[in-house]
Amino acid sequence: MSRRIALLNDARHYVGPELARAFARRNHDLVIGEASDELVGELENLGARVVNVQGVSNLTEPQAAPLLVESALAEFGRFDAAVAFSGQIIPGRFLDSSIEDLRSIVSGCLEGPYHFLKAVAPPLVAQGAGQIVLITSAAGARPTKGAALYSSVRAAASMMARNLAADIAPHGVQVNAIGTNFMDFPEFHAASGTNDPVRRAALEARVPLRRMGGLEEFANFSMAFLDGSSGFTTGQFVAYAGGWA
Repeated sequence: MSRRIALLNDARHYVGPELARAFARRNHDLVIGEASDELVGELENLGARVVNVQGVSNLTEPQAAPLLVESALAEFGRFDAAVAFSGQIIPGRFLDSSIEDLRSIVSGCLEGPYHFLKAVAPPLVAQGAGQIVLITSAAGARPTKGAALYSSVRAAASMMARNLAADIAPHGVQVNAIGTNFMDFPEFHAASGTNDPVRRAALEARVPLRRMGGLEEFANFSMAFLDGSSGFTTGQFVAYAGGWA
């Protein structure tokens, strides 16, 4: 079997390194954004051919996603799967917010995904197959106290992916959104204050599974939507939040 090709915009942090490892273990070569030398070496030891592209992790830059796609087409002539995450967690009550807050969230959490989807969809439509996953937030699945604008904009990004899925399903391309919450990574702890063990325990009590989510398990979950093994699901939003949404 020939190896598949996967695109990932950011291999520096959050679930990026774990997604890259999961792809490599599943017979994929990789076009990834801004990976460390250590990660590239690890992926190559797993058998992956790796193209490490600089300047593509920030999807708010209009040239970032097209550069990722161009790098894949130049090196491999195609790609089969594409996944991206963007934006930052910005908490705050609606009545305390400003239009500047909204514009900041829209830039990272909606315009960035827009650029990504616009770049990766046409080549997959042209080849008549492929998988796209947009990682958003489970906060977009329900009203979220203390994160009103963030929740609203994340919901918009997930719906944008679902609308694209409806447009291109006849071309054999799958598009799905996965929204996370309560994930165990530094930026979430910084936004929620859960570096404090007392606050972490209180937060985990709100999660039906009574714990935070791990990045490796999230990457493995995402593979069902990306590795080509399941071709009959598109246009879905799936919450990965321990039962909270």
